Amino acid sequence: MILPDMGGTTLGAALSAVLGLLLIAGCDCNQRYKYEIKEFQVPLDHFSFLINATFNIRYLYNDSFVDKSNARTPIFFYTGNEGDIELFAQNTGFLWEQAERQRALVIFAEHRYYGKSLPFGSSTFNTSLPEHLAYFTVEQTLEDYAMLITFLTNDRQMPVVAFGGSYGGMLAAWFRMKYPHLVTGALAASAPILQFSGITDCDIFYRIVTSVFQNAYNTNCTANIAKSWKLFETLGASEAGKKQISDAFHLCNALKTDEDLKKFLDYVEEVYSNLAMVNYPYNSSFLAPLPAYPVRQVCYYLRELQTTDADLLHAMSSALAVYTNYTQSAKCLDISVNSNADDSGWNIQSCNQMVMPICSNSSETMFRTSSWNFKDYAEKCYKNYRLTPKPYDIILRYGGRNLEATTNIIFSNGLLDPWSGGGVLQSPNDKVFVIILPEGAHHLDLRHSDPADPPSVRDAREKEAAIIARWIQDF
Repeated sequence: MILPDMGGTTLGAALSAVLGLLLIAGCDCNQRYKYEIKEFQVPLDHFSFLINATFNIRYLYNDSFVDKSNARTPIFFYTGNEGDIELFAQNTGFLWEQAERQRALVIFAEHRYYGKSLPFGSSTFNTSLPEHLAYFTVEQTLEDYAMLITFLTNDRQMPVVAFGGSYGGMLAAWFRMKYPHLVTGALAASAPILQFSGITDCDIFYRIVTSVFQNAYNTNCTANIAKSWKLFETLGASEAGKKQISDAFHLCNALKTDEDLKKFLDYVEEVYSNLAMVNYPYNSSFLAPLPAYPVRQVCYYLRELQTTDADLLHAMSSALAVYTNYTQSAKCLDISVNSNADDSGWNIQSCNQMVMPICSNSSETMFRTSSWNFKDYAEKCYKNYRLTPKPYDIILRYGGRNLEATTNIIFSNGLLDPWSGGGVLQSPNDKVFVIILPEGAHHLDLRHSDPADPPSVRDAREKEAAIIARWIQDF
């Protein structure tokens, strides 16, 4: 899941999806799981009887596991989220493993306005043409997916299981809710469908990030991080201090202005959030090349409580390098690029429907205090995209906490994942399955099986596989 970069104290390009797009460690997936890249024509506006324009979305197709004699072949359908669909195909190993087991047709559908599924080609995000953004909604996207499934089944009765992680998990859940006649069930991994106004406290994300760092090594880690903000601000007040920061962190572009300092502080804040999300038990390389349990590695450098400014600055530089230069191949640090994810589309979505309030309190977390101010947020959205965000639109359409009528959805959440605070942690009925992974980071259960997976993750996958198999058997 990516939080919007609106020019304030926000998370920016964090994941992901992905939120999202986390590459599989130790998996020969590019060789083992091949697919055809296909295109499917969809209406620009599904809900208009006057606009007849169309464009193509991409989807990935693999029928190598299919039992051709089975007229009711299962379809495992990944609801693409904020990024290029091929990256999701590389990171959702659990879907591939279960497809092989269930002899399923594999489909990864690309979300409109992402990857190469651009309604207006190179001018899709032209800020001088804000009308191009009018069709960039969850509803239009789900309708794309519904049309694609209808095309694939071709009037045949076939069980369809939707898979998704982070925003993709939200889409998978909403897909089952809105199209139960097409979608038999859904696995919604790390899907924060409750991270909206009036439902979940806006500070929960940063409180969980802080908890992850507190428990990684010792409490000195978060104490040093909390102290570092004042140090950075004090140094940043002078030209000489800005140079100290620039030199300590080997910045490609030295800090010159107060705005440069602000960008640096925002960047550092994002790094901590990214680290918590991808705190996996093995090396990974999506947001950045990282070691196993990277938060622990960061906190190793902050294990001693620093008492002088010079020592704290040096310790912070060493700690941050775990994220910024783990391979020691970077000559300098470019703070304009925080991850491998593309957040341009998500920034727009967060200015229409996906308004997910985030704030922090320095007295309860290791972060700077930042408030949630919808008025300011909306003004930035209008300034950047000519869009007026609707903070309660998703709740109106999908029910918020009112899930009593929902069936056949698995909500899985890792307690090391900052997004779990906005996830479904209690089942509303016996047809909705809530699976908690105490040792899990952001949708770790969707990733490829690995010998380093903690017991709770292996157990979660077994439960998910059994539920999915039962949906297919009962279809």
